[in-house]
Amino acid sequence: MEGVEEPSKVKRKKNRHKRHERISFSATLPGDVSGVFAGSICAVKLSKDPFSDIRESILDMIDDAGIHDWNAIEELVYCYIALNSPEVHQVIVNAFLSLCS
Repeated sequence: MEGVEEPSKVKRKKNRHKRHERISFSATLPGDVSGVFAGSICAVKLSKDPFSDIRESILDMIDDAGIHDWNAIEELVYCYIALNSPEVHQVIVNAFLSLCS
């Protein structure tokens, strides 16, 4: 039929429109990151409670990567510092230190 679109074409058009409404951010790790975190995907998150969100993220990363040594934790601290603005660095340090006590 002329003038009538196939249902699959209509659905694809709706999905394409939805994709344009979404906003997605990502960040890239510094090139000198190696070990367990090399090739990791970084997500950007807007937070109302940066300390709690960063602390939770750190715990997730430690658990997901199975980190058990201090060198890997230092690399993780480096990644968080490198990926975030200086305004957040003290929050990152405090979140890491809270896990040590």
